[in-house]
Amino acid sequence: MTKTPTSPANFSGFIHLSARAPASGLRGESLASGMKVGLLGGSFDPPHPGHLHLARTAMRRLGLDRVWWLVSPGNPLKSRQPASFDHRFQAVQKLADEPGMVVSDIETRLGTSRTIDLVEALRKRHHDVHFVWLMGSDNLAQFHRWARWREVFNALPVAVLSRPQDELRSRLSRAARSFASSRIRERQAHILPLKTAPAWTYLNEPLHSDSSTQLRLQLKT
Repeated sequence: MTKTPTSPANFSGFIHLSARAPASGLRGESLASGMKVGLLGGSFDPPHPGHLHLARTAMRRLGLDRVWWLVSPGNPLKSRQPASFDHRFQAVQKLADEPGMVVSDIETRLGTSRTIDLVEALRKRHHDVHFVWLMGSDNLAQFHRWARWREVFNALPVAVLSRPQDELRSRLSRAARSFASSRIRERQAHILPLKTAPAWTYLNEPLHSDSSTQLRLQLKT
């Protein structure tokens, strides 16, 4: 899907949700000063209960006010093309229809393709909001392949949540080793959103085995 850049002049004051968002949701809600907001990015192809488990866990363990589901146009690290953006966006809306969950297409509207660019845009326009980047341990295992990945760690706190298939590999990953001195204890996770980056933690929860790859295989059978 072709990205449609959005002028910064149309992206000030607060983040507007896409017109796709249901009127009964959090459409047009502003981000108040001091809010703690988790950013959960991904292609969500398809979204599954494992993603929701991650978002719920982060909200509870980190004391977040919101979790923003940032539906990406695609994933440059994957060779296959994802399902259409509209299809994935609507599927995430259906899955994440809970208080505090906000589904956004801001990456498409800004025309960004790199996490660091999106993070910098959000922090510039909401400098008084405490953002935390959320990801599963499977993403930490390959985080060093992301563009300007060190800058992401230095831009905002990061919370990594255990995933069954990559727990050991993530703990030994290049990113984990590079920022080992910035890791805070899991029992201190509730203070992570207020920490100055770099700061990150690893959250262990009862594992949820659902994965997008497994779901795609099931849909084909």
